[in-house]
Amino acid sequence: MNTTANTQDEVLERPFDLQTTSLFSLVNIGAIVGLPTFAYFYDYSWLAWTMFIVLYIMSGLGITVGYHRLIAHRSFVCPDWVKGALLIAGGLALENSALKWGADHIRHHARCDQEEDPYNAQLGFWYSHCGWLFWKDPYKDPKYASRLLQDRVVMWQHKYYIPLVLLGLIFPFIIGVLYDGWISGLGCFLLAGVGRVFFVLNSTFCINSICHLWGAQPHGTSDSSRDSWWVSLITFGEGYHNYHHMYQSDYRNGPLWYNFDPSKWLIYTLSLLGMASSLRRTSN
Repeated sequence: MNTTANTQDEVLERPFDLQTTSLFSLVNIGAIVGLPTFAYFYDYSWLAWTMFIVLYIMSGLGITVGYHRLIAHRSFVCPDWVKGALLIAGGLALENSALKWGADHIRHHARCDQEEDPYNAQLGFWYSHCGWLFWKDPYKDPKYASRLLQDRVVMWQHKYYIPLVLLGLIFPFIIGVLYDGWISGLGCFLLAGVGRVFFVLNSTFCINSICHLWGAQPHGTSDSSRDSWWVSLITFGEGYHNYHHMYQSDYRNGPLWYNFDPSKWLIYTLSLLGMASSLRRTSN
């Protein structure tokens, strides 16, 4: 019996998520069509490129340090204002609120490679990369969100998630208009807003897909997780995914000093400045 084929058929029988699919399509069309079209007619200013880089780093680290290592795995402890800043940055990435993202990720680790895994890599590259977004999830279990529901900062960010997303899109436009008019504003909106969201989303998706399908498994083979050093280059250290699955609460994904893991460097720097504590690590 082909279990994978049966599971894929079951996925296709789920209710279609029109809202998420429409939003994802708009981002993709804006990036794939809008970005090169604007570049052909106008090109992008230094301001647009600067904001793209700054917001890519900010929102990317908001996901890796805030959503992932702090909220989902409790790899360190920090004051509420630091947590709030990280979750504001993560909210700019259009990856849902920390409450929803964290609950899904906790379930991913608990049910990895099984039907209940939100982005089950056993269903193939495209499903684990982004296809899982297009169908409504029938496996929601409140137990995975129970701890997060008690976190007042997480709930605050969940309440104001939509304004945070809009801020990440509108802010570049306003700055661009103030700098050099409407065309400049449109360029900043496309590159630092829509384009930046597109690239942050797809870099994160690479962890769910590539890092569960291709790469080395030097730390364990109990699930499909794999290390991919080059994915770490675009995800601030998240590509050491096999290590992470074996040692989930470690604040480091790349445990060796030479592993490219800006997220662990930020967490460690915060600890030196007194803005983080109780950094969890294995004996590695």
